[in-house]
Amino acid sequence: MAQPEILEKRPVSIAHVKDMMKTIKERDEELSFRGGKTEDYVNDIAALSPEKADECVQALEALDLPRLKDIHFIKIIDLMPESSEHLKIILSGYNVTVTKESLDKIIEVLDGFRP
Repeated sequence: MAQPEILEKRPVSIAHVKDMMKTIKERDEELSFRGGKTEDYVNDIAALSPEKADECVQALEALDLPRLKDIHFIKIIDLMPESSEHLKIILSGYNVTVTKESLDKIIEVLDGFRP
């Protein structure tokens, strides 16, 4: 049995997963059952294109907020909260505290990227 090797661990947005699923579908011509379910999910959920998601991550990183990392930015982009209260709920799943002013700055950036 093959032993897969992990080359890199990094968070990936749903927009990028959608793009990856297209590539896999073109390569394999047909997706497995789980691949098909994943494709259905990302097609329903993905709000941004991969390029827009990258731009949004860069805009959030430019805010230079303490304690927030790529994994937090990816989760924020995937869920696109509409208020600072929703954003606070999302970040409560991580061991991170963010000020009200920082939450408001993040929401302002997200407002510029909403479809």
